Amino acid sequence: MPDKDKACIPIIAMTANAFEEDKRDALAVGMNGHIAKPIELDKLLSMLAEVIRQQENC
Repeated sequence: MPDKDKACIPIIAMTANAFEEDKRDALAVGMNGHIAKPIELDKLLSMLAEVIRQQENC
């Protein structure tokens, strides 16, 4: 994105689509992560920690 601030806004797909191809597709269109429903708290917290680590590079 041309606007660096907007480009650093993290987006995590939260969906019932849990196949590996769904995760791959979400990442391919620019999302920072993918988590399938039903949400498991430990996986959500791990995903958020990873996205926060990625944000350090923005």
